[in-house]
Amino acid sequence: MAIKVYDFNPVTDIPSQEGKVILITGANTGIGKQTALELAKHGPAHIFMASRNVEKGDAAAAEARSQATTGTQVSNLELDLSSFESIRKAVKSFLAVSERLDILYLNAGVLGVPAALTKEGYEIQMGTNHVGHAVLLKLLTPILLKTAATGAKPRVLSVASLGYKYCNPPQIAFDSLKTVDAPIEGVQRYTQSKLANVLYARQFAARHPDITTVSLNPGEVDTLLFKREAADDGVKHLQTAIAPAAVGPIEEGVKNHLWVGTNEKVQSGEFYNPVGEAGQLESPGTDDEMAKKLWEWTAQELEQHGI
Repeated sequence: MAIKVYDFNPVTDIPSQEGKVILITGANTGIGKQTALELAKHGPAHIFMASRNVEKGDAAAAEARSQATTGTQVSNLELDLSSFESIRKAVKSFLAVSERLDILYLNAGVLGVPAALTKEGYEIQMGTNHVGHAVLLKLLTPILLKTAATGAKPRVLSVASLGYKYCNPPQIAFDSLKTVDAPIEGVQRYTQSKLANVLYARQFAARHPDITTVSLNPGEVDTLLFKREAADDGVKHLQTAIAPAAVGPIEEGVKNHLWVGTNEKVQSGEFYNPVGEAGQLESPGTDDEMAKKLWEWTAQELEQHGI
């Protein structure tokens, strides 16, 4: 299978990011890191590269710093999305040094990891990919709105995938989200977390018109998600039979991140395929009732933890 090469040049097609503050989760490796490396070359005021592994995060931030334009600050921000305490600490650290937030990439994710619960008791893939990001977004919403009040148009980008289409059954199994005993394979746990990313972004966009909020599919990209030890046969099949023939390099995979994060044509509430292709969202990603149910479930869960 030929690797798709997209007509987008990060050097010439990204407009100036002068004065902007950018926060990227999962920024120590893969597309998150590459996003930071590319944006750092276009004059933002500050890039916060959030990740769980401090050592790798420091190394990634140093690399971005070495390529950044003069005056651009790059900081490593310790963040474990499977821990509400860690998320709160990361937000506190961020707010201590920044008075605005222009672009928030909800990029970090896990795929097919061994069955486990997060520190607050959520299934690890939904807990990390959706719930953790929902906590982060809730805590950062005030500064996003503050930024919008200055006349800027802040953006939230929820990194999903085409996996949302392969949820089987095509819905979120709410009774499976706080247990490892539900009869759902790792791949299905992952796909429903990606469906959650799509649905939640659409709800957030509807409720916060001053914040441009979208979900996006980076395409099939060669990242560590496809290289970690498989937790079940479904993930193993994905890694060995599908990914080797389909995935492309990071340099191509990052292009949709960069386009959606910086292009003036982006429309809030949309789902974007690479590069900048809107209007292609399919069921169950278009299920408004399930989106509302997910929003309400998430709000109730966060409220129980004082968020």
